[in-house]
Amino acid sequence: MSADSPLILIDGSSYLFRAFHALPPLVNSKGQPTGAIKGVISMIRSLQKSHPDSPIAVVFDAKGETFRNKVYADYKAHRPPMPDELRSQIEPIHHIITAMGLPLLVVPDVEADDVIGTLAAQATAQQRDTLVSTGDKDLAQLVSDHVVLINTMTGERLDPPGVQKKFSLPPERIIDFLALTGDKVDNIPGVPGVGPKTAIKWLQEYDSVEGVIANADEIGGKIGEKLRDNIDQLRLSFELATIKLDVDLDVTIKELIPESPDREQLLALFTEFEFKSWIKELEADGIEVSVEQMAAMRDNLGIEEVEEAAQTDLSSLDLDTDQKDFTLVDSLDVLQKVAGDAKKASLLAIDVLDSGEHYMQATIIGMALSWASGQAVYIPLAHDGLESSGALDRRRCLEFLKPLMEDPGVHKAAHDTKRLTHLLQNHDIHVDGWRFDTHLASYVLNSVASNHSLEDVSHYYLQKSLEKLDALIGSGRQKLALSQTSAQDAMQWLAPRVDMALRLAHQLRSQLESTGELWGLYRYYELALSPVLQRMERTGIAVDPQRLHEQSRALSARLKELEEQVYSAAGETFNLGSPKQLQAILYDKLNLPVLKKTPKGQPSTAEAVLQELALDYELPGMIMEHRGLSKLKSTYTEKLPLQINAGTGRIHSTFQQAVAATGRLSSTDPNLQNIPIRSVEGRKIRQAFVAAPGYKLLAADYSQVELRIMAHLSQDKGLVTAFANAQDVHRATASEVFGVALDEVTAEQRRRAKAINFGLIYGMSAFGLARQLGIERHDAQQYVDRYFERYPGVQDYMERTRELAESQGYVETLFGRRLYLPDIKAGNGMLRKAAQRTAINAPMQGTAADIIKQAMVDIDHWLQTGVLDARLVLQVHDELIFEVSDNDVPLLSDGVRFRMASAASLDVPLVVDIGVGDNWDQAH
Repeated sequence: MSADSPLILIDGSSYLFRAFHALPPLVNSKGQPTGAIKGVISMIRSLQKSHPDSPIAVVFDAKGETFRNKVYADYKAHRPPMPDELRSQIEPIHHIITAMGLPLLVVPDVEADDVIGTLAAQATAQQRDTLVSTGDKDLAQLVSDHVVLINTMTGERLDPPGVQKKFSLPPERIIDFLALTGDKVDNIPGVPGVGPKTAIKWLQEYDSVEGVIANADEIGGKIGEKLRDNIDQLRLSFELATIKLDVDLDVTIKELIPESPDREQLLALFTEFEFKSWIKELEADGIEVSVEQMAAMRDNLGIEEVEEAAQTDLSSLDLDTDQKDFTLVDSLDVLQKVAGDAKKASLLAIDVLDSGEHYMQATIIGMALSWASGQAVYIPLAHDGLESSGALDRRRCLEFLKPLMEDPGVHKAAHDTKRLTHLLQNHDIHVDGWRFDTHLASYVLNSVASNHSLEDVSHYYLQKSLEKLDALIGSGRQKLALSQTSAQDAMQWLAPRVDMALRLAHQLRSQLESTGELWGLYRYYELALSPVLQRMERTGIAVDPQRLHEQSRALSARLKELEEQVYSAAGETFNLGSPKQLQAILYDKLNLPVLKKTPKGQPSTAEAVLQELALDYELPGMIMEHRGLSKLKSTYTEKLPLQINAGTGRIHSTFQQAVAATGRLSSTDPNLQNIPIRSVEGRKIRQAFVAAPGYKLLAADYSQVELRIMAHLSQDKGLVTAFANAQDVHRATASEVFGVALDEVTAEQRRRAKAINFGLIYGMSAFGLARQLGIERHDAQQYVDRYFERYPGVQDYMERTRELAESQGYVETLFGRRLYLPDIKAGNGMLRKAAQRTAINAPMQGTAADIIKQAMVDIDHWLQTGVLDARLVLQVHDELIFEVSDNDVPLLSDGVRFRMASAASLDVPLVVDIGVGDNWDQAH
């Protein structure tokens, strides 16, 4: 512990209640509630990581009454009794804190606030800074030049100016404020009828409670009468609201030294309460786990059930067999036997032939099942002429299949389980028991593969060829509707596919397990996220078509104005969409400099070229604006209204899980992740995404998450310190790079520092930085050199990462996601440098993607308990958007912020910004 590092005092009682109400009612397999335990311990662990050199003490209220009950018998009399499910979690929290080696203080006859106040006062007397971690506003009275409040759930940090900003009063007037307004929770009476506005007004005018009392006769009206009638009650309230600073403690500040954690005891406790990720951390630290503990962990964590599906003896499965035993189900009797046999399978592969429409409208034409290599059955459901033949009835077939599909005990596999879930849900079948997704497994094994289609994956891993859809339905004028295909032909096309899905499930699982981190990434991140995305897609988001129509008309008018301005500047009319005609205007007629040529040797009119020309010439800027507005109009304002689902009145985008190499999600049909937010026109499009009546949209966005990940990965002391102290990192960088004091950094210097911070993590060169900032390359190089002088850890990280990428051919995220770099040794210098830039950025972008995926899984688990009227409706990289009832906005805000902030344990805090509004733009 460093003598200069701040003392950290944790208000355990405050966070106990907040965690209990913000987290889902989690229970372990024995029925013990664990949500508050997880919340409180997560907060403590986060503080430990962000302040590794600080002594930390955790303070809880003691049982029973305190001295305030002797002063006022009704103090806290109206508080309901603590719920049993919360009470049962207090002792486990105390045990874990003790096993962590942290001082735990529970002092009778006083409250946790009084213990904290006393220790903070002692630290201040010794000129030592104190951080008080709490969510209780009452402790704002302790804030001083040496005492700061921090709230790990909201990221709020209150120093004296922060208190003034939040309460419109300085810290020394908080007791007066509480005395005047009272406190319903603690049953402090205050002055009847006096609310925050009146209290602030009086204190600003009369300075203190005693000043208010001295001038009580001057205050008119009924509120003046109430004040004069309750002066004794006001003084009592002041006494009750005052935190004691002189509690007789058995411990001094010097004795608040954490001990080494008892890792074996922690392992036993984490096993008992089933905290999987914390158990893994202890295992990674080399803690030996006994056979008995391993058995207990497997039982407690429910691993047996999940693992069972994949414990099929692979030696009995001939994955290379060319045997084909495909059966066409032609009667309900046969279907009944098939359903019975399938239910006994250790792993059941499923595939469907569907009508090919958007997942909200598509219907199933037929279904194929396989539970043994080389064998499959095909169940025709909606082929033309099928029902008239009297062989099968779709409704009856689905009734037979529904129990099988919804049975969680029947372990299932498929290629793209998310789409199959949608298709079956269209027929009122809610699939349960998904255990493997070959689409996602292929993606985790090699995210840079160009395609993860079943055809490509089968060919790559099993050397088996599958026919594409054209082989079944034809092409051109001879193309059939899927329902027009015969049941026999459909079976010959679909049965091999479901057979391959089954074989791949075993093959890919084996490969994932051989690299343990990839198996964990697949199972706990990708497979766990798939149902979350399916629910989000199914929910969709409401859109106001009228707003889009209005904006479309406004864009048309602006585009017409721009065209006239372009023609005037060019001196003639021409087709703005023709690169050839634009070349002639820019380079032949106006003689603008040729900065770059196309592969065919023609002067380029690409966006980057126009952007550079626009720095010196007017016309390229007009062309760029015209292009941008044209794209907005064609892609969004005109197209989005056509994509509103007629049945739901909402847009249902598809979130692609297996596309971006870094692990990021991508959005298609429509793409809702690329709507511009820096332009006024782009923000207007977001205004068309609205909440349903009685609801709000809530946007939760990670703040500078990739820079924070860079700080963690590089361990650069300057960056880590800036984030740990909640500094404006761009201002801090500007201070370092430009050699000025923090409070003297100009807006322009901060802007340049921001460009440096983000540019370097994307591998930007001094040349690129010069172009972005509009400065000389020599000056940009000086900025870069100075940056690396001030942040040497960042440069070391970049060099290490380049070397590692070249030696092993890939880089990894913090959670083990592999990002392969096939061009890292390319002979072509441009390709090689691009791969090097990717190597630097990919671990940060990929880690950010992993973190928000973990947050989405945790949040969805919470929302599925039904504790809130809220649902996740969109994900845009580092941002989550929810639709929430007006009444549940505060609780959702706290719960989402907590889960996002605790989705990963970094050496710097994760900060989450939250906004609320009637539309997406207001909420962002």
